[in-house]
Amino acid sequence: MGGVIAGFGVIACVIATGYVLGRRGLLGSSGPEILTKLAFHVATPALLFETMARADLGVLVSGQLLITALSTFGMAALYCAVAALRRWPAGESTVGALCASYVNAGNLGIPISAYVLGDASLVAPVILFQLLVVSPVALTALDVFSAPAERSGLLRMLTTPLRNPIVIGSLAGVAVAATGWRPPAPVLEPFQLVGAMSVPAVLLAFGMSLRGSAVLSAGRERVPVLLAVVCKVLGQPLVAWALGAWLFDLPRAALFAVVVTSALPSAQNLFAYASRYGTGTRIAREAILISTLASVPVLVLVAALLG
Repeated sequence: MGGVIAGFGVIACVIATGYVLGRRGLLGSSGPEILTKLAFHVATPALLFETMARADLGVLVSGQLLITALSTFGMAALYCAVAALRRWPAGESTVGALCASYVNAGNLGIPISAYVLGDASLVAPVILFQLLVVSPVALTALDVFSAPAERSGLLRMLTTPLRNPIVIGSLAGVAVAATGWRPPAPVLEPFQLVGAMSVPAVLLAFGMSLRGSAVLSAGRERVPVLLAVVCKVLGQPLVAWALGAWLFDLPRAALFAVVVTSALPSAQNLFAYASRYGTGTRIAREAILISTLASVPVLVLVAALLG
């Protein structure tokens, strides 16, 4: 249980610091936007390149990862189906689908895997899957939906991932890892130094955005937020458990690991994505906040039942 509390406590402290900065106006009204752009265009690509360059790509081949992929796409598809029936805007629906399925595998998943599961590397396949598969697809969709109609041609759609800094950083790191070459420390240190800004910048910007914001206030975003939270906090871990226990017949330890990672809340970097493309920012902000709070008792329950 200590890993769950420690992981959430660290995130809460940084978000609270951002909230205070926003209340005091120390970074000005454009502070959240600047931090978001810094994270999206500079810090996060550097972090992902350094992470992927040292990754073991062999972890992508496993039954647990297949369960993660199925539960992720299942929740995203469910959200998109409801969004299509309700005729919600495409860009906001993309952000909502991400909040319903994209887990906080980095700054929350790593400490929780280390303290609850006893092995931080167990979350690595989830990180790789989200970076190499989910992020390129989602960012391409956001880029297309946010582009003017006359620019959204076939060529633009096909080349969108090649122009996105986050995707470029991830793919460049994968290319290095695939060669088997391990860059020496002096080569990676600049990327580590710049990449270390990524998570704090996103969390600070998220905290600053909470100033003056009402959670689940009246408005058309209320239902999308609630749907995303229910899919993320309850739907995804339940689907992962059902697949792991009934279809894949995973050993208890492996089942525990895949359910814990599926029960993680929506990732904070989704707010940076929404802010970057100017769509669904309120959905992202509220879904991340509520899912983070709601996932605490869910993770404790999972640990009690399967741990």
